[in-house]
Amino acid sequence: MNLFFEESGDFKVGTVLSQAGEAYQVEMASGKRTKVKVKDVLLQYEKPAPAELHEQARKVAAEIDLDFLWEVAGEEEFGFAELGVEYFGHAPLPFEAAGLILSLHTAPIYFYKKGRGRYKAAPEQSLRAAQAGIEKKQQQALIQAGYVEQLKANKLPESMQNIVLQLLFKPDKNSIEYKAMEAACNELHSSPQRLMLATGGIASPKDLHMSKFLFENFPRGAGFPDVPVPQAPGKLPLAEVQAFSIDDVTTTEIDDAFSITHLADGKVKVGIHIAAPALGIKPDDVVDKMARGRMSTVYMPGDKITMLPDAIVNAFTLAEGKTCPALSLYATLDPADWSVLKTETRAELVPIASNLRHNDLDELVNEETLASGAGEYAHKAELALLWQWAQQLEQGRMAKREGFGLKPEQNNRVDFNFYVEDDVVTVSRRKRGAPLDKIVAELMIFANSSWGKLMHEHGVPGIYRAQGGGSGGWAAKMQVRMVTHAAPHQGLGVDQYAWSTSPLRRYTDLVNQWQILACAEHGVTAPLVAPFKPKDANLFAIVSAFDAAYAAYGDFQSNMERYWCLRWLGQQEARQVEAVVLKDEVLRLVDIPLIIKLPGMPQVARGAQVKLDILRWDEVDLSIEARLLEIPVAATVAADAELDYEDEDGADGAPAAEADAEAEAAKVEGAADVELEVVEADGEAAAAAPPAD
Repeated sequence: MNLFFEESGDFKVGTVLSQAGEAYQVEMASGKRTKVKVKDVLLQYEKPAPAELHEQARKVAAEIDLDFLWEVAGEEEFGFAELGVEYFGHAPLPFEAAGLILSLHTAPIYFYKKGRGRYKAAPEQSLRAAQAGIEKKQQQALIQAGYVEQLKANKLPESMQNIVLQLLFKPDKNSIEYKAMEAACNELHSSPQRLMLATGGIASPKDLHMSKFLFENFPRGAGFPDVPVPQAPGKLPLAEVQAFSIDDVTTTEIDDAFSITHLADGKVKVGIHIAAPALGIKPDDVVDKMARGRMSTVYMPGDKITMLPDAIVNAFTLAEGKTCPALSLYATLDPADWSVLKTETRAELVPIASNLRHNDLDELVNEETLASGAGEYAHKAELALLWQWAQQLEQGRMAKREGFGLKPEQNNRVDFNFYVEDDVVTVSRRKRGAPLDKIVAELMIFANSSWGKLMHEHGVPGIYRAQGGGSGGWAAKMQVRMVTHAAPHQGLGVDQYAWSTSPLRRYTDLVNQWQILACAEHGVTAPLVAPFKPKDANLFAIVSAFDAAYAAYGDFQSNMERYWCLRWLGQQEARQVEAVVLKDEVLRLVDIPLIIKLPGMPQVARGAQVKLDILRWDEVDLSIEARLLEIPVAATVAADAELDYEDEDGADGAPAAEADAEAEAAKVEGAADVELEVVEADGEAAAAAPPAD
């Protein structure tokens, strides 16, 4: 006797060897033996042989007209044998019954299974809906196949043209457009990004990186709505100074300027004047909400996305020839030892006499010319005086830094500036610690520290940068963190440090400016009128949101710097280049700040300069391949070798150097980031933001 039975949702045929109770011992056509329960058996028969029956049943199933079978079935539940009599016109033969079972089982839209060998015809409405769904899927499959062929021919289907970014960065994986893109990528052995570049959906790798950033961080676009330009109060006193700023030629958001007044008693009053948008922008007004939504200006080589609209920036930037509302910090100094005798903070209107630019002064103003008095340039005497005070400020910070147990800062680092014009990039090197940079950096650190102290003494919370004194290992303790109370910044060598000097381009500085203005205007009652109170949940939320946004912006800037470094290689047709060893397998090119990881590189002293052969690079995934060509016999330390990594606030030290080098290696391995060098004057990235600020 042979059996046709169901096992694990499949139908099988076998010959009975024996029966024991409610189970059969069955031998399959393949020779395999299995146990079959009586309840799973659908047919018992003698002929034909199992393999032959199975083949005949398949032929019967293929010939059955499902629509006719559905009409014959009626509306009541039935067994397959009953339907077989109606359909075949006679009691079905074994192979006919088996074929009918296969047909019923493989047509779930026509027949619902109700039990072993029992079925019920689907209602007509359900059947027609299911058939329509199948028809729709078939049509979609045809459309999808057409899309695939177009994509393979480097043509972008019309239906995809307006959803390219969504397909790349936030796709609906059930859409036929995404499935077509995925299928085309599989057939072409490509990636979605490269496919969209090939079809013209994305114009260039630069647009790809930019589009991804905007899609994720500016989903409504980087433009601004029309908003009224806020105005500073009309009764501000006029400062009796002629202030000047020092910035890169590309800087438009001029936040800071300086002035010097010689007093009758021989003392000197230095003014640090910061643009004061907080005098016009009020917490929770429309401009504040707009700035808070962005948190910071986004910098990249050759471009930027400002935190505030141009009209508002122009209203408060410290532009040459204007009298601008400013928050001023005056420090009265004794030139005998450059000690600070007193400080004073007030809001006022400040005349801006000059906007000095690094590009014009870098060759004229250096340590030698400042010492000898050589050369002629604007504000020469004022710059010489500020240079002397800046050196004293730095010495004081280094002494305090050493008091925290840290070694002095390294001054042998190099900053890189990117300039992009007509898609051609120029990268220039600037030695860190040049006089103009140091003047701005030291005076900004002094202002941020002084105003942080002012808020603390008045019991007004602010947003501070703190470093050191944390828990965990050395690296964890030295991690820079943002807090809402005064705390030491050991890397900078100051007792407190509150970002306050870039309110046109950083939201934290705008918040702190509101708080500082409350202290300056209201004194001991400042805690009652300051916009943010101690333990203010809103202030904590700002810190958290700023951290997230600033990290995303920093990653994007790093990616774009890496992209432009790769473009530089192509434009210069650079194949053999010099590089300096940062740590183990991590190197940085000498001429541009491009970090490369070279697996298997022999042990070379940190700071040694080597020659590399550039094999290939990829502007899409920002990867680069190179091989080592030459190691000098006497590996000497390059003059600008970065023997220590700095954290983003300028602190360095041996343990941190190790941790940062490991982090760089991880970044380069992922081919996504490039070293982000920062001057801690305001914490702006030197490569894209104004170098000294």
